[in-house]
Amino acid sequence: MTGLLAYALRVNGQDEPLGVVAAPGFSWRLESQRRGARQRSYRIRVHHLPSTGRPVTVWDSGDVDSALTVGARYDGAPLVSSSAYEWELEVVDDTGARTRAGARFGTGIVHADDWRAAWIARNPVYQQVASPPQDTDISYTVNKLQPVRRFVRRFDLTDAPASARVHASAKGIYRLYVNGHRVGHDELVPGWTEYRQRITYQTWDVTDLLRPGPNTVAALLGDGWYVGFIGTDRRHQAQHYGTEPAVLVQLVMDGSDGSRRFVVSDDGWRESASDILYADLLMGQYEDSRRAEPGWQLPGHDTSGWSEAVTVSRDTSLLVPEADPAVRVTERVAAVRVTARGAGRHVVDFGQNLVGRVALTLRDQAAGTRVQLAHAEVLDERGELYTANLRTAEQVDVFWTDGSPRQVFEPRFTLHGFRFVEISGVAGDLSTDDVEAVVLHNDFDRTSAFETSSADLNALASNISWSLRGNFVSIPTDCPQRDERLGWLADAQVFTPTALLFADVAALLTRWMRDVRGAQSDGGAFPDIAPHLIHLREGAPAWGDGGVTIPWHVHRATGDTTVLRDAADSMIRWVRHVERHNPDLIWRNRVGNNYGDWLQLGEETPKDVLATAYFARSAELTARSLAVLGRPEAPELADLAERIRRAYRAEFIAPDGRVHGDTQGSYLLTLAFELCAPEDRDRVAERLVAAVERRGVSLTTGFVTVGLLCPVLTSIGRSDLAYKLVTNDRYPSWLFSVRNGATTIWERWDGWTPERGFQSPRMNSFNHYSLGAVGEWLFTGILGITQTPDSAGYRHIRLAPQVDASLDWARGAIETPRGRVESSWRRVGVEVEWTLRIPPGDTAEAAIPASSATIREGSETATRSQGISLLAQQRGLTLLRLESGSYHFRFPAEVPAVPPIH
Repeated sequence: MTGLLAYALRVNGQDEPLGVVAAPGFSWRLESQRRGARQRSYRIRVHHLPSTGRPVTVWDSGDVDSALTVGARYDGAPLVSSSAYEWELEVVDDTGARTRAGARFGTGIVHADDWRAAWIARNPVYQQVASPPQDTDISYTVNKLQPVRRFVRRFDLTDAPASARVHASAKGIYRLYVNGHRVGHDELVPGWTEYRQRITYQTWDVTDLLRPGPNTVAALLGDGWYVGFIGTDRRHQAQHYGTEPAVLVQLVMDGSDGSRRFVVSDDGWRESASDILYADLLMGQYEDSRRAEPGWQLPGHDTSGWSEAVTVSRDTSLLVPEADPAVRVTERVAAVRVTARGAGRHVVDFGQNLVGRVALTLRDQAAGTRVQLAHAEVLDERGELYTANLRTAEQVDVFWTDGSPRQVFEPRFTLHGFRFVEISGVAGDLSTDDVEAVVLHNDFDRTSAFETSSADLNALASNISWSLRGNFVSIPTDCPQRDERLGWLADAQVFTPTALLFADVAALLTRWMRDVRGAQSDGGAFPDIAPHLIHLREGAPAWGDGGVTIPWHVHRATGDTTVLRDAADSMIRWVRHVERHNPDLIWRNRVGNNYGDWLQLGEETPKDVLATAYFARSAELTARSLAVLGRPEAPELADLAERIRRAYRAEFIAPDGRVHGDTQGSYLLTLAFELCAPEDRDRVAERLVAAVERRGVSLTTGFVTVGLLCPVLTSIGRSDLAYKLVTNDRYPSWLFSVRNGATTIWERWDGWTPERGFQSPRMNSFNHYSLGAVGEWLFTGILGITQTPDSAGYRHIRLAPQVDASLDWARGAIETPRGRVESSWRRVGVEVEWTLRIPPGDTAEAAIPASSATIREGSETATRSQGISLLAQQRGLTLLRLESGSYHFRFPAEVPAVPPIH
């Protein structure tokens, strides 16, 4: 392929979304095997596809000269609700060759007055016989939960529609059916947002599910986050947003003659309790299949004994379209071992700590057999489930059989964090073929690859990826198993750079930031968590700062300025809030819960050091964001950032480079956030090295500073220490947990140790991504893929792999907004072979630890090869400028430590 190939066509960052309501953004990536290939111009045409069958062109961008842009904003005719569109992309490269690609998108409810549906819920007037309380198999915690409800609307059609779309949402979580067929593959929709401010709705094309004659649209409705259990406060652990769930459905059917018909949720629907007696995200699902009504979603089912649904609200003002991929089933994991424990009890090991549910196949079980599934992340010393760390979350599913020869139980309205499941009540044997784990998380693209000659490092990367997947479920959560599962800002902000390298989570983070801003106080304080409930205090240092750092990281990774534009005012308000209460610019007042460098070991970074460092960082990033946007306040915020840095130096940095506290965290913050004077940097760096070495090259960082450790060591020319830390398997270290069976990242360095066993069950998650922030360095350090400080969206790539004797080879790639960047190196005898790839239109700065005369590319000296020019030669380091394309370098392996690259 010598020309350009456009791929990964996206609308608003999504693959063919159906809920677009405003001028969409179009994006694409480019690929070519030719060096120096670049886009010269592009053209986009958008066509409306009405039900009449005659496409109408609604926008033609014309030829747009652009060598760097791989995106455009729609500027055509107004969009029509509930309609299909297609867009065509034509790209012209630097030789004049043309390439074409196309994709589709659909619209949601474009105009607020297009909504006709009402919120409907169960009928509160029903007959129920009250009996005195008695012991049952349902725990006291959940015995007040209501059954999942069924809702059905029957309607007749003379002809099948030419086009049909359904828009649906819930105050709770729902599944939708048309004529008995499940609509879409989304799970736990509409997901969790700050429901007091916005509720997302989903849109699906259901044209192929409708037919002439009788039809039905139906829904199952559960409590979800809206009504169900959330968080840690047992005084108020449920019903945070409402006491009853409700559902809303609007089916829009277009005829080939241009007519439009609606079926909407209203009083004309029928409803009843289902065979799911309760379902809760924390507690589990309880289902009695003997109460099932097979075919209840079908047109011919008799609902005369059901109640009439009631309209509870017609307010649709909070509805917004889904802006990122929903939670879906992304993988099914087979059981690796089933251990019989006696008396109809089996413990199943899936070999991987994950988040989702279990699908259990039951054969020849007598009617009325009670089967229970209890979930846990780890086993105790007796080989039994360890569940003490779940606290009040039960994570137990129950299924009653109806006597059929074969039944499959797979819960639909709950979510568990587990590797092990205890299944009790099954008569007979249970095999690995009978059980599989169903993995659930937001269905983002996994956009990177990483592999090395070290099985341990590969396991660490896998653990990071699984913790990302398990904790990006509607929002970025702290943990997926115990009674918490909240959107803590500090956990997210320290992990965001890693998350953005491992997966395309920018749209999810951007959407979640709306909830963060929505929770900001009148005085400008961001919260600790969002959506904002339970912990209603002001955000602590490094927690509240997530409202600044996360939008900046998203912008840096994507090049998108919209995320900064949306966040800019809230950023300013946060920084001014801290300044207002700390006029001396040392952040000691209004520090919220002031967690410090949470869960650090052996030493404590002074909290005023950490707080003031983050104050300076937030001021700096706010100033840089405002500069990107061309806002006039940028110089004023930049001046504030400089004044905070001066105050920090005067208060905390001694002339000999010692930072107050003399901890790894103190030095990391000072160096990473560039808080010391340039002339003092080397002295501070020496202190950091001493702080690492005096611990026997071991870490003491908590999760706020852990992600800074390896990148900062690399930046000061000590990637050798970074390698020693990341390959250390003694406690405390990343590989200590790997050696002890971890398949996800632990919350604590000492979640389990041979000497003490399990840490306190009051806080001991085995799936917690924060300490996995080292994942950023796997790409930026080992593979060396990063971008220059002034770059966003990888417009200016920097490649500087850190070769170390502890590895024979490393290879990987990331999908940037512009295309794929690859880096692969191997030590072969006395040489290193390095292969890399740069996407079309980009240029890269490559740093190679050798003199230019000893570097070869292909069959000749590198500086003489096509597409390569020498930028600089300094202290054994050669800086090359590379055009787009693929390269294969060879250079001597025995080189001195790489000097700092500032």
